[in-house]
Amino acid sequence: MPSAAVRRLLIAAALTLCAAVAHGGNQKEEALGDSVRLALSRAITDPRPPRPEFATIEERIKYLNWIGEMSERLKKRMPDTQVRREFLQTVWYESRRAGLDPSMVLGLIQVESGFRKYAVSHAGAHGYMQVMPFWTRVIGDGDRRKLFHMQTNLRYGCAILRLYLDMEKGNLYLALGRYNGSRGRPEYPNMVLGAWKRWEFAQ
Repeated sequence: MPSAAVRRLLIAAALTLCAAVAHGGNQKEEALGDSVRLALSRAITDPRPPRPEFATIEERIKYLNWIGEMSERLKKRMPDTQVRREFLQTVWYESRRAGLDPSMVLGLIQVESGFRKYAVSHAGAHGYMQVMPFWTRVIGDGDRRKLFHMQTNLRYGCAILRLYLDMEKGNLYLALGRYNGSRGRPEYPNMVLGAWKRWEFAQ
């Protein structure tokens, strides 16, 4: 029989392990046409860093206000200021690049991983946006470890959600269900839409 101290350590380790596991669903491997596969592959391998460009000073001000407001909201979940700022800059860049609302993407990340970079779901999905490793084989270089890299994970996640939105002809409810592997069921889309409201930004 282990001592009380050993039992406490075992319980703490189990709780830590549970905290690192995400509870999101998983994407299903889709039959993609060659042109879609190539377009996704090019989007994923684009080497440009997440540096936003603005047509007007007003757009830049709105972006900076968004970063400031979201940083305050995210402070408890991501205490390190530099990490938090880089994360938000990348979320904004990759979301806009994929034609998505950055605040909606934050809601999805909240539901999928709770903003945990190294989260792994029971289904094997990785990282902030809980990307299934098969995507690295389908449109990447096959290295699933890269899904724990912040920009790579966000880029994959946003590109995949954009693909699902296109497949569902713009229907966000069905696209979110497809992203989670629960297409047609209301629980997951409703959770993401509810979380999105917490990250909405009105200026």
